[in-house]
Amino acid sequence: MKYILAICLFCICATAGFAQKIDFDKKLKEQGIELFVPSKPMANYVKAVRTGNLLFLAGHGPSKADGTNITGKVGADLTTEQGYEAARQTAISILSTLKSELGDLNKVKRVVKVLGMVNCTDTFTDQPKVINGFSDLMVAVFGEKGKHARSAVGMNSLPSNIAVEIEIIVEVE
Repeated sequence: MKYILAICLFCICATAGFAQKIDFDKKLKEQGIELFVPSKPMANYVKAVRTGNLLFLAGHGPSKADGTNITGKVGADLTTEQGYEAARQTAISILSTLKSELGDLNKVKRVVKVLGMVNCTDTFTDQPKVINGFSDLMVAVFGEKGKHARSAVGMNSLPSNIAVEIEIIVEVE
C-alpha cells in the first residue's frame, strides 16, 4: 500500500510540473529561434525595470541580431503578413532581453500584459492580426504562461520607421 501511495504521489507531482522544468533554450532551438545580445537603449532609459515580482520591459522593435530592424508602414510598405513577421521578430528581441535580464527564461512565471503598436496607414485596421505574430510566439514558447492581456493599436509613425513596437509586463520569480 505504501508503494502505491508513493507512486500516486510521484505521478501527481510529475503531472503538476514539479518533476522537471521546461528547457526553454531547447524549446527555442527546436523552433529555429536564436536569441542574441540585446542592443543598448537608444536614449536615456533602461531596457527593463523590476519592481517586486514584475518586470516591465521598455518598447522593443523588430531588431535582428545584426542590429538591423524591419522598417516600413503596414498597409503601404508592408503587408499584414510582413507585419506579423515583424511582430514575431520583436518577440525574439524581447525574449533576448528577458534572458539577458533574468539569466534563465524559467524565471518567467507569466506574460501579464502586452502593448503592441503598429506603424500603419490611417486606413489599416488589422493591428490585432499583426500583433498576433508576437502573441503566437509567446504562447509557443511559454504555453499557458505565455497567454496575456493585450492591446494592439495603430500609430502614424514609430521611431526610426520600425514596423512595430511592443512593450510587456512579465511576472517573474
